Amino acid sequence: MWAAYMNDCALECKLQYFLAKVSDGEIQPLVQQALDLAQSHIIKLRDIFTNDNYPIPYGFKPSEDVDINAPKLYSDDYILRYLHQGAQIALEAYSISLSMAGRVDVFNYFSECVYEQSGFLKTVNTVLQSKGLYINMPYLPVPESYDFVKSQNFLTGYFGERRPLTGPEIINLFGNYQRNALGSATMIGFSQVAKNSDVRKFLMRGKEISQKHCEIFGSILHEDDVPAPAKMDDSVTDSTTYTFSDKLMMFYSTGLIALGVGFYGASMSMSPRRDLGATYNRLLNEILKYAEDGANIMIKNEWMEEPPRALDRDELAKKKK
Repeated sequence: MWAAYMNDCALECKLQYFLAKVSDGEIQPLVQQALDLAQSHIIKLRDIFTNDNYPIPYGFKPSEDVDINAPKLYSDDYILRYLHQGAQIALEAYSISLSMAGRVDVFNYFSECVYEQSGFLKTVNTVLQSKGLYINMPYLPVPESYDFVKSQNFLTGYFGERRPLTGPEIINLFGNYQRNALGSATMIGFSQVAKNSDVRKFLMRGKEISQKHCEIFGSILHEDDVPAPAKMDDSVTDSTTYTFSDKLMMFYSTGLIALGVGFYGASMSMSPRRDLGATYNRLLNEILKYAEDGANIMIKNEWMEEPPRALDRDELAKKKK
């Protein structure tokens, strides 16, 4: 719930800016709907915190972390794809939270979020399809019948002939490519408007990592003549005017890294071919180091709000003495 509140506060800032800049008549109502959902979530979570005498996180505030009057930084197509991927990620996060909720009010809250987000995702999909922007997963031929793996060669991939990619492997490579493509465009825009030099260098490094990972995933797909999604770097304008606070951009960037860690780990578990597992492991180590560098920047600037944590029993014992 703490993480949900932080994410919705950050999302409110970004969506208010998108709402002020979007010009497409079909995309604008989607941004408004997403903003309405985020703001309603903030109110409901505050009520739950208040009823439990739990301190409300500081989070992010539109008055401090965004300038909606800044020039347009991202295209309308980027905004639509951002809403699409954001809805997918949110739906997964709400589903996990729902499965772990024990209290009735918390269960009901996340159940409502799942219902809202699934409806919103369906609407976004419809608009993407109407504009010809929906990216379908690669086509797989229909097998004649079921079959069983008969050789250890199914697992090999380092040397010699590699078997073709399986459906789950393709879906994960494809999805990780899409997320990195959005991440690259996001980092490009963020780096153009960042004030702090350390933040700017960090964001530019993130852009390079995202682009490199796209190339790696794309090359694996191309080996089996599977098309990779399109890049999105051209969806960023040339604006360099202050738009988002460095604190907000670092929160979003480190959040993208955390998502990458989760998706790469899940992809590794669903990729029996050994070379794919080794690739995901190598890329995981790279983004974990990048995440640590991001955390250090946030701590140095006092931007990292501390999440709830367990009691330090040893510290309590020392105080009693």
